Amino acid sequence: MKKKIRVLVVDDSAVVRQVMNEILSSDPKIEVIGTAADPYFAVKKINREVPDVILLDVEMPRMDGITFLKKIMTQYPIPVVICSSMAARRSENALQAMESGAIEIIEKPRLGTKQFLQESKIRICDAVRAASIARLKPIPPIRPVKPKLTADAVLRKPRAKAVVRTTEKVVVVGASTGGTEALRIFLESLPRDSPGVVIVQHMPEHFTTSFSKRLDSLCRIDVKEADDNDTVLRGRALICPGNRHVLLKRSGTRYYVQVKDGPLVRRHRPSVDVLFRSAARYAGANCVGVIMTGMGDDGAQGMLEMKNAGAFNIAQNEASCVVFGMPQVAINKGGVDKVLPLTNIAGAVLRACSKY
Repeated sequence: MKKKIRVLVVDDSAVVRQVMNEILSSDPKIEVIGTAADPYFAVKKINREVPDVILLDVEMPRMDGITFLKKIMTQYPIPVVICSSMAARRSENALQAMESGAIEIIEKPRLGTKQFLQESKIRICDAVRAASIARLKPIPPIRPVKPKLTADAVLRKPRAKAVVRTTEKVVVVGASTGGTEALRIFLESLPRDSPGVVIVQHMPEHFTTSFSKRLDSLCRIDVKEADDNDTVLRGRALICPGNRHVLLKRSGTRYYVQVKDGPLVRRHRPSVDVLFRSAARYAGANCVGVIMTGMGDDGAQGMLEMKNAGAFNIAQNEASCVVFGMPQVAINKGGVDKVLPLTNIAGAVLRACSKY
């Protein structure tokens, strides 16, 4: 029998610790080996038994989660998942946590909302499984928590109809675990006049606003959280808001985005498959697709549909991925034209856009 993923939950709320214990214990592949009210108690437990993954709150007494995270990364290289309910104005701290080595950020469940708790269960268990295999090879198969909806739940599959080529190209990008750093490297490499970019990064509500602002301060192109009906412009990247889906649309020669609600697709909202399917339908050969590091299979089917519609697609290679899940599935499905190291992707995108 395969060893379970051992998790330590660190949160100052007794209620949250109990809920997290119940959520994680419901997954037969996960075992909660302990809980701690703050980092000092956590250290004592780690000294007795080292967990495979730590689920960590950010705001705690005596020592905040980010300080503790930095100490872990220097003393105990344990995968950490940040679980926070911080408001948007405080989410810069969560981004700092990602920069300090956290594998993933998930939103702390709002207690008492059945649907939110169920969706949170899926996200939390997925994040723990992703963290447990980060940088480990080979990646084990993913056990579904529940039947996964496809992009059909948001947008019907495109008919076999060619999209008229235009001189203006669009780049669509999907990423998950490890994607915050991968996107920074990719976007920092783009010149000021690069083609417009639309991005889905699996990230909870509130955090995408600060994430976009952070990237905007670092990159030559403009980066913003997407609003409904935003035009896709040269020199600008639009990042899908957390907990919403984003679709690429076209009106005449104008590309724009539609931001909308909808069910979890491939167990995610936003979903890469939803963005990629819309790109296949409305952009076709006028589009370049990129799939980056991430756990699971979100984006693989949509990328195949893009390729069938004439798009040129790139996948991040295994060596540069935190988790080689999403790119691997897309490659295996046959939707990828080129597999490249992260640092080479921006140049390949620009060359692909200039060929048409």
